[in-house]
Amino acid sequence: MIFNRYEWRLLIRIVLLAAVLFAEAWLVQKQLYTYAFVLALPIFYQLYDLYRLLKKAQDEVKEFAESVHYRDFSRYFNVKTAPAELQPLREGFNEINSTFKVISREKETQYVYLQKILELVDTGIISYNVGSGELAWMNETFKKMMDIPYLKTIHSLEKRDEQLYREVMSIKTGETKIAKASTGRSSFKVLLSATAFQTDEQIFKLIAFQNVSEALDETEAEAWRKLLSVMTHEIMNSVAPISSLADTLKNRLTLAANHLQNHEGAVDDLELGIETIKRRSEGLLKFAETYRNLNKITTLNIKKILVRDLFENLHQLMQPTLEQKQIELDIILKDPAVTLDVDTNLIDQVLINLLVNAIEAVKEKEHPVITLSAQTTNNKTTIKVADNGTGMPAEILDKIFIPFFSTRKTGSGIGLSLCKQIMLLHKGSIQVQSKEGEGTVFVLVF
Repeated sequence: MIFNRYEWRLLIRIVLLAAVLFAEAWLVQKQLYTYAFVLALPIFYQLYDLYRLLKKAQDEVKEFAESVHYRDFSRYFNVKTAPAELQPLREGFNEINSTFKVISREKETQYVYLQKILELVDTGIISYNVGSGELAWMNETFKKMMDIPYLKTIHSLEKRDEQLYREVMSIKTGETKIAKASTGRSSFKVLLSATAFQTDEQIFKLIAFQNVSEALDETEAEAWRKLLSVMTHEIMNSVAPISSLADTLKNRLTLAANHLQNHEGAVDDLELGIETIKRRSEGLLKFAETYRNLNKITTLNIKKILVRDLFENLHQLMQPTLEQKQIELDIILKDPAVTLDVDTNLIDQVLINLLVNAIEAVKEKEHPVITLSAQTTNNKTTIKVADNGTGMPAEILDKIFIPFFSTRKTGSGIGLSLCKQIMLLHKGSIQVQSKEGEGTVFVLVF
C-alpha cells in the first residue's frame, strides 16, 4: 500500500509513547518522583512531535484537497524536501494527481472528438437550459443553416424566426416534426427532433435541425411526374378519339347539308355544336401535350461553362425586349472566372423563364430594374435574378413551383415547375424570396 511506511512510523511512535507512559505510571506508583519528573520531559516531547506530525499531515491533505477542488492536477508535491514521515503521503498525492490528469485528458480528448464529430455532421444541433432558456451549446452547422453567429438564449430565436421558435418551444421530448425555417436570404423545411437530459439537477433540452427541403422537393417532384404522366396519358387517350370523331361528324354534316332541312337553324346548331366539341377537344390535347414536357427531361448533357458566357448569351437574347419595355438590366459578377458544370440549354431555359417573369413583374414600375448576379461561397455557386417589381404575398410563395399554379391569368403554370425540375436534375435547388410591393429574388443554388 501507498501509506505503509507512514503507518509503520506512526505505529512505532504510538508504541514508544505508550511504553514511556507505562514507565511513567510505574515510577509514580513506586514514588520515584525524581525519575518520574525526568521521564516526563520525553513524554511531552513525544506528544508535541506526534501533534506536529499530525498537523503536517493535515496541512498536506488540506493542500491536496485544495488542488482537487480547483482541478489543478498539474500540481506536484516535492517528495525529497518533505520529512521522511510525509514522503509516502506526498508520493500518494502525486500518484492520485497523475491518475486524475490521465482521466481528465481522456475526458477532454473525448469531448473534443465528440465536438468535432458534431461540427462535421450536416445536422444543426442546439441545447439549452429548460428553466432559464440559456443556450448551452450550438454547432457550426446550425449557425450556417440559420445564418446566426450567436444566440444567448433560446428565446432570442423568436426575433430571428418567430414561426420556427414556436415550433421549437412546442416540440416534446422524443417527438419529430417538420417545420419551416427562414433566414434573411431563403426559407426551407427542417425536420426537428428533440430529447432531454438532466445534469447537476438542471434539465437541458437538445434539438436537432435537419434540412430536408431537397429530399422533400425530390419526392414531391417525382410524385408530380408520376401524376402528370398518368393524367396526360388518360386525357390524350380519352380526348383523341373525341376530336377525331368530331372532325368526321363535321365532314359528314357538310356533305349531307344539302339533303337536310334546316328547320329553325337546326343544322346550323348541330354544326356549331360539333365545331365546339372539336375545338375544346383539340384544346385539351394541346393542354395535355404542354404538361407532358415536364416528364420529357430525364438526362443531362453536362458541360463546363463560364457564368459570364451564360449571362452574355441571355443579355443578347433579351436585350430587344428590355429596350422596348425600357427595363434596366444590371449584371453583377465579381469573379469572371466562375464556372458551372451544367446542361447549358436547360439552364438557359431556366434563366429565360425567370427573366420573362421578372419583366412581367416590373412592367408597372416607374423605374423598372432587373439584377442578374452570381457568386461562389462555401463551394456552392448561386445565381440570382432579382427585380423591383410588385412582389408576391407570403401565402403563395410555397405554391408557385406546383404544376398548374400560376399568378397570371394567361400563365400555364408550367414555367417554374420546369425550372425546379431542371435544378433538381442538376442536384441543385431553386429558392424564392419576395415582399409585396418591393420585389422578388429567385436564387439558383448549384
